[in-house]
Amino acid sequence: MIIQPRTRGFICITTHPEGTAKNVHNQIEYVKSKNITEEGPKKVLVIGASTGFGLSSRITAAFGYNAATIGVFFEKPAAERKPGTAGWYNTAAFEKEALEAGLYAKSINGDAFSDEIKQQTIDLIKKDLGQVDLVVYSLASPRRNHPKTGVAYSSVLKPIGESFTNKTVDFHTANVTDITINPIESQEEIDNTVAVMGGEDWKFWIEDLKAAGVLAEGVKTVAYSYIGPELTHRIYKDGTIGMAKNDLEKTVPTINNLLADLNGVSYVSVNKALVTQSSSAIPVVPLYVSLLYKVMKEKGIHEGTIEQMERLFSERLYTANGNVPLDENGRIRIDDWEMREDVQKEVDDLWKIVTSENIHEISDIKGYSDEFFQLFGFNYDGIDYEADTNELVEVPSIK
Repeated sequence: MIIQPRTRGFICITTHPEGTAKNVHNQIEYVKSKNITEEGPKKVLVIGASTGFGLSSRITAAFGYNAATIGVFFEKPAAERKPGTAGWYNTAAFEKEALEAGLYAKSINGDAFSDEIKQQTIDLIKKDLGQVDLVVYSLASPRRNHPKTGVAYSSVLKPIGESFTNKTVDFHTANVTDITINPIESQEEIDNTVAVMGGEDWKFWIEDLKAAGVLAEGVKTVAYSYIGPELTHRIYKDGTIGMAKNDLEKTVPTINNLLADLNGVSYVSVNKALVTQSSSAIPVVPLYVSLLYKVMKEKGIHEGTIEQMERLFSERLYTANGNVPLDENGRIRIDDWEMREDVQKEVDDLWKIVTSENIHEISDIKGYSDEFFQLFGFNYDGIDYEADTNELVEVPSIK
């Protein structure tokens, strides 16, 4: 079928298998070009492995350190004349290249919050790998069915306290407007968001993996977070999502206690603002990111997800001396270049003057839009989007 991009708000509802394969290939080639020589993970579980930071973590582990990887995710496969999700095609492309390189790569598709998927994962580790030495937790979901109580929780994206008004951009039209977001109506909205996006499920995974004996001596586990600049704090850091991320960070000591007898350790990595399916849904953030990209590209320090994850692994998690640099709150800060004083000063200056009339001149809104569509396999050079393509792509390890 011929597959063209079709959008509904901040979501692209079509995906192109050849484009997503190119995205995965480009990331693989980047990691291989780094010629990583330090020792690193050998058997890796990535929970939330099909897109964004999770996908780039899996690629870095496999093609940077020759690690065997198991990926867990919830994606929709293709049906005749109906493309699969981007994460499905990403995984198909990743597994194909991993197998061609002689690397072990298998995947599990299902609700990672459920006990059933946790058990399937444990069974696969026992059967094929024995144990894993790195667990990456990179789930991004708006809903969660609690595996113990059966209660369904939905997260909300709201400020706490007063309404929040600031600039935002429709990255499809480059129209800059003000947006007002009403605050939470009850504590329950915070609690629900924490239940979906906080640290409880990460803890459940580590508890179950440890009880099953599939965590190796010296195991590491890392979950991902974001803080961002003051101008986004009301909607992010100090809003409902921020409360969930605080809960994620509070889970670290609990997991460290769980892993103590294995000499294991857990971390939260604070990553850079990037174009992801999740970040595109957050008002204010797309405008901030388009300005940030402009500044960081001009300074030669721009990174995408793969550059971030390669640096996280090689300069933080697996350094030559074994030391993992942390901030005063015990977090890994791979957002260090984004939060540099000179970068934030320039972004703040641009924020004050950006309008619909000058956005193309003073921001990288085109780069933002291109990256958004590339998440779904579009806007890549060398691909004929007017030609027929086979939508029925299978993930080799999923029958």
